[in-house]
Amino acid sequence: MFVMSDLVESRVLAFDVGGSHVASAVCWGSDFHLGPVASAPHSATHTSDAFLDLLFELGTKARTSLNGHDQISGAMLAVPGPFDLQAGVSLMRHKLPYLYGVDLRQALAARFGLQPAQVRFLNDADAYLLGEVGAGAARGFRRAIGLTLGTGIGSAFAVDGQLVTEGPGVPSGGEIWNLPYRGGIVEDFVSSRAIVGNYERRTGMKREVVDLAAAALSDPAAKQAFVEFGDHLGIIICTLLIEFRADVIVLGGGISRSAHLFLPAVQAHIGDSPIKLRVSELKDQAALVGCGVAAFRNEDGPPDVGKSTPVRSAMV
Repeated sequence: MFVMSDLVESRVLAFDVGGSHVASAVCWGSDFHLGPVASAPHSATHTSDAFLDLLFELGTKARTSLNGHDQISGAMLAVPGPFDLQAGVSLMRHKLPYLYGVDLRQALAARFGLQPAQVRFLNDADAYLLGEVGAGAARGFRRAIGLTLGTGIGSAFAVDGQLVTEGPGVPSGGEIWNLPYRGGIVEDFVSSRAIVGNYERRTGMKREVVDLAAAALSDPAAKQAFVEFGDHLGIIICTLLIEFRADVIVLGGGISRSAHLFLPAVQAHIGDSPIKLRVSELKDQAALVGCGVAAFRNEDGPPDVGKSTPVRSAMV
């Protein structure tokens, strides 16, 4: 396996593949610095070649923005699941379906002039948590959970800075989205559609989460939709996640930008528990930093298909 051992000189080209956008930046150093971020929507790409061309374009922009320091030791991509992280092959059918079965490792290695072993993949929720562990809100904590709140709910667990997908208190694969909860699953109650559905049941109107967040100060129904979201998240933390004995839980994703609307409800359930609640410090750059952390620590995702969240997205 390719090892990046020199934290000072090595530079990894990081990518965050989201539900609608792709971002890229070069990460380097023991503090996991990021160079300028290049990003673009991928909604216009409908073939694997067009998507790979977009990755190459963004990666090239990220490299050349460093004023001559464009040499990289490898590439690390944070990707949604399901994805065969070891093989570098997407297994997604619900989004980016044109990537299904494509060997992205070989294709990207050829475009960037790298060896295939220098192109690696990491689940996006795992990357998010690693970023916060390495240079953000979870830095210095021994046991950490990362929750990305958006279209769905992503989750990741870390002990002593290393990702874990099994062990006491860790659900199968480190995923909580599909755990049974109140006659359904967690994602039915903690997701953007849960907030939208709550508001629609109260008012008969359907509005996007970002609009509801903006209206919450003057619209009681919007405010209550976020409060109930927080209630469910607090209960889930105190029941389904309590056995892990986390020191800190970091909340990221699009909905975390409106944490002031639901965090008091979460905290009311946690009470005097020693668990610290933190909102992401790195925000949109967390997964990019996490790619650097994983690369420099020679860590990647679990074998086989990694995580399998059907609606993984950190965006509202």
